Amino acid sequence: MHVPDRRDGLAPRVKICGLTRREDALAAETAGAEYLGMILSSGFGRSVTLEAATALVRGLAATAVAVLVDEPEERVVEVAEAVGAGVVQLHGAEPPEMAARLAARGSFRVWKAVRARCLDDVARGIRLYGEVVDGILVEGWKEGAVGGAGARVDPGMAAGVRSLVPESIRLILAGGLTPENVSDAVTRFLPDVVDVSSGVEYERGIKDHTLIQRFMVEAGASRAPRGP
Repeated sequence: MHVPDRRDGLAPRVKICGLTRREDALAAETAGAEYLGMILSSGFGRSVTLEAATALVRGLAATAVAVLVDEPEERVVEVAEAVGAGVVQLHGAEPPEMAARLAARGSFRVWKAVRARCLDDVARGIRLYGEVVDGILVEGWKEGAVGGAGARVDPGMAAGVRSLVPESIRLILAGGLTPENVSDAVTRFLPDVVDVSSGVEYERGIKDHTLIQRFMVEAGASRAPRGP
């Protein structure tokens, strides 16, 4: 397992997720995003093909994150290797044993998503996956949705969530984050990574570059552009 570098007292890293266009990935990296997320399972509003995802992040320095939902283990490996993903985000009901085997490969980190209605959901996720993954992504819960669908984690759970996630893995906070609320979320949850998708869009799958920049500033993670 990759032991993350803790960023206590510093700004969280930022993941811009649901990317579907090369120009949006470039804007996210230029603004300072560390992680570029693409949904590589079909059937979702922001799904992209393997070929499109590979072209989307080719040559970029930010870490590609392959988001997958209940895919066979061999497919996860195939996608990660083809895209050059530094992180695989398991967003379905993948068993801990599968997560452990993927993490043991050592060629990419593994994050596991947890939909949190209450702290017991987070505690269960940590119990099942905390020993084998590099990060736990905590997002809000919405009936019938695989992902957070823009649902925020209850701010009243912040201290409990932070205390449940061990120092050895990253806490990734997702679900309903926007430039307007990310500063408060960072203060409350003290996440290692904040994850945004719809909160920086002007339509589904199309990012607003000004909103990306504002999100970075409000998250405390903005920096000078990297250049071309």
